[in-house]
Amino acid sequence: MKRRSIVKYAAVAAALSLGLTACGSGGGDAKAAGTVRVTLANHVWTEGIKAAIPEFEKATGLKVELTQLGEDQLSDQYNVKLNAGSDEIDVMMYRPLQEGKAFAKNGYLADLTSKVSADANWDWKDYQEGPVKASTVDGKVVGVPIITEREVLYYRKDLLQAAGVQVPKTMDELEAAAKKIAAANPDTAGFVARTAKSAAVTQFSSFLYSFGGDFTDADGKSAVGSDAAKKAYSFYGGLIKNYGPKNVSTDMSWPEAMAIFTQGKAAFYTEADSLYKNATDPAKSKVADKVGFAALPAGPAGSKPYNIPSWGLAVNNASGNQDNAWKFIQWATSKDRTLAAQKAGVPGPRASVWADPAGTSTYPKDLAEAIATSAKNGVGHDRPQVITVGKAREIVGEPIVASITGADASSAADSANEAFQKFLDSEKK
Repeated sequence: MKRRSIVKYAAVAAALSLGLTACGSGGGDAKAAGTVRVTLANHVWTEGIKAAIPEFEKATGLKVELTQLGEDQLSDQYNVKLNAGSDEIDVMMYRPLQEGKAFAKNGYLADLTSKVSADANWDWKDYQEGPVKASTVDGKVVGVPIITEREVLYYRKDLLQAAGVQVPKTMDELEAAAKKIAAANPDTAGFVARTAKSAAVTQFSSFLYSFGGDFTDADGKSAVGSDAAKKAYSFYGGLIKNYGPKNVSTDMSWPEAMAIFTQGKAAFYTEADSLYKNATDPAKSKVADKVGFAALPAGPAGSKPYNIPSWGLAVNNASGNQDNAWKFIQWATSKDRTLAAQKAGVPGPRASVWADPAGTSTYPKDLAEAIATSAKNGVGHDRPQVITVGKAREIVGEPIVASITGADASSAADSANEAFQKFLDSEKK
């Protein structure tokens, strides 16, 4: 699954060519030439930084050579150049939870631990705990998060008011409210969420944590067969099976689930906060003026949504230009730049931008409050923390589908636990 961290991404990506190099084709002695070679993904964050690069060049005397690529092309370039040990990339935009562990294991990412701690004004302590953990591998900081997201509860204010129910604060209250609204509105689902085996894993993760589970235990062993995990699988799948759309598909990612909600066909929807404009934009949503937001309801272990960095910046370990690469990252991730990006709709990883009224001025008030709560309680991963992430998601997602279709979720969790442990063992070889 390719995560779309910001709604504007699709429009930005469509408007850009498949690959754009701003200043030349790379190569040569960039350090001697005072050039920083930066490779970024097509993204609204990139558009903001690209527009501001002249400020960086004027302040530092350095020249930025920018390569901008779609996600697939970005992955292809990294596979070729990083595997070859190329020094043609200095700064690289990467996905900490999708490829960070693999890149670190292969020695592609420079250790930034001493650099992030050296500048008190830049302030590494300002970064939220979840994104920091996701950008740290084996005790070493290997990246700086630039874009974050959390899972929140989307809901229909009009349906809750008509049913006489309050915004649910616990999972039990969520189920009761979904049941009541579905019973009173035969053509409206009480709850909708992702259902596809792999795509649902990220959103299911917050339920897993809130029920006291995780994908692995403290010893790194598979934990998807634990009692807590079984309860989470059963609850998540049960909400969709019992109160979800009729004849629900088990192949829905966020666009399909969001479409059901924005067409007015569901009362509750749990999803990434970064996608909220799909629900509040009148051009995209029939219920734009009726949508409310709240923090993820608490399970037995509390409210523990994921709080993750979907993208970060890293330094290519093979680069001979690492000092200048770090200067670019310092500038691009400064408090001022992070605030500017957040005001443009890119949720930031710094606590200060959420505490600043200017940082939340462009967000719905209840969404900003939900995000602030989730950032404090959030868990720094939304999928198994492994090298081959795609395969792991397929395995741990099996019980989600089983529960939605009415199969024995407990038995499916046991089977997934065995398969996932074999997978974990194979990664150690």
